[in-house]
Amino acid sequence: MDMSLQSVLQSRLAMAAERAGIDASRASVTPVTDIRFGDYQSNVAMVLSKELKKNPREVASSILSYLEVQDLCEPPTIAGAGFINFKVLNTALSDAVNAIRLDEQLGVVMAPHSKTIIIDFSSPNVAKPMHVGHIRSTILGDSLARISRHLGHRVITDNHIGDWGTQFGKVIYGWKHLLNREALEKGPIAELVRLYREVNALEENDPSLRETVRHELVKLQQGDPDNLKIWEQAVALSWKEFERLYGLLDITFDERLGESFYNDALAPLVERLLVDGTAEISEGAVCIFFKDNPALEEKPCLIRKGDGGFLYATTDLATLEYREKRWKPDSVWYVTGAPQQLHFEQVFAAGRRMGVKTDLSHIAFGSILGEDRKMMKTRSGENVELGGLLAEAIERALSVVAEKNPDLPKGEQEKIARMIGLGAVKYADLMQHRLTDYVFSWEKMLSFQGNTAPYLQNAYVRIRSIFRKGDSEGVNVSLSPIMISDPAERALALKILKFGETLHSVMEDQRPNLLCLYLYELADTFHHFYEACPILKSDGEIRSSRLALADLTAKVLQTGLSLLGIGVPERM
Repeated sequence: MDMSLQSVLQSRLAMAAERAGIDASRASVTPVTDIRFGDYQSNVAMVLSKELKKNPREVASSILSYLEVQDLCEPPTIAGAGFINFKVLNTALSDAVNAIRLDEQLGVVMAPHSKTIIIDFSSPNVAKPMHVGHIRSTILGDSLARISRHLGHRVITDNHIGDWGTQFGKVIYGWKHLLNREALEKGPIAELVRLYREVNALEENDPSLRETVRHELVKLQQGDPDNLKIWEQAVALSWKEFERLYGLLDITFDERLGESFYNDALAPLVERLLVDGTAEISEGAVCIFFKDNPALEEKPCLIRKGDGGFLYATTDLATLEYREKRWKPDSVWYVTGAPQQLHFEQVFAAGRRMGVKTDLSHIAFGSILGEDRKMMKTRSGENVELGGLLAEAIERALSVVAEKNPDLPKGEQEKIARMIGLGAVKYADLMQHRLTDYVFSWEKMLSFQGNTAPYLQNAYVRIRSIFRKGDSEGVNVSLSPIMISDPAERALALKILKFGETLHSVMEDQRPNLLCLYLYELADTFHHFYEACPILKSDGEIRSSRLALADLTAKVLQTGLSLLGIGVPERM
């Protein structure tokens, strides 16, 4: 059942418009932008006035003559050019938040049509460390999966790792001739990177070596047992390190079907597309042309090079066919950087030419910048490794926790520091509009002031501390039905009611920053309530009601942060 006051008002408004003989399909209700006019408003009269050739205020009056909301609102008013304004009764507001309190979903309505959604994200490359460039895809993809599942969708998360390609010729040659076993055991990825770089340097000095290295790659592609064994070990060692980082971030995948999984499907796919006319040979290469698409008319999708090699697009098309056959998804979301926009436009257009019916979306995002507003790198110009960055986040948070709570056991300090440090990194990324670039700043993301994860975590901790303080002082901290009377209580109750609507808004354009903004506003509204309305110092039913309102706020904060992949400590 939809417990949203906004949706109930919208339904009643549509019924009234229908009775007035007016098109009810556009009878929308939204929160007011200025609380002086009430709590919710509708511009339906202004939208329809041109079609009806009537004054908007006249249209609004006609609708109001049929509108029955006396159980929910004070008499609606008409403002300005024809806005219909609603101010919710305290009793109706109390009923709505009490219904949410008793609902496991906290008033979140399941999506009317559950979909099967495949989310393709993270995708690190084997034999290379995960770096800062993987943050946005990994964190954004995980939060979208959590939110989608929470709304009742079936989600398959697939980590399409880069486990095939030309780099393996160098890795295999290096493994055979330059491997340091001890170094491999201590730091597998660091050793694999060293092998790659050393072979690269050797090739620069001895061009004849390139042919030997290329031969190692060909042997791998042809299924040579020794080279396959080395490749399998490189993949396993890399994935072990990736899993450690995913475990730290509390991120899991349903599948990790890398590029190699589709290797055998590439040649047959290209041949089939040539036979059925979807693709054609152009200057020795195989391409899919889009003569009916002006944006891509001069940008064909290349699926086989002149030397017979395949491309990322070939693998992506084979992946798409496999996913359609295995999971029959309604949607596939590719969570990758904005620079890959053209690639996905080509792949999606090629997929449609092949008969793919699935809705395909490129969930693009911007870059993480250093304080110099350039791509974030180390001083030596290398990509910042993700493992080191996460370790630094925890270390910085631990120094803050130890300073604030020196008496806490070290193990508990470390547990809290992980939540704060990792939560800060995740939230700093998710609070941005995903298409914008942002500057990575430890000072901002670990601040307990402003729109940060520590601020929200601290709001939750403050609420839990109210109950601990009440217990320690012998105050009755039992909960009773919520009764709304004070303006600060009203503001907090109205904000809580917007939780479910916010989650559905996130899904409209895959923008978790809308949830971040909501949670920040909720925490801010709670702090105003906390200052304006004494809780433990109140008496009887008022105290129990305010405790229940605070408890509900904590539950929404905890649930909302968990959908962003962020935990909340009980103490800080």
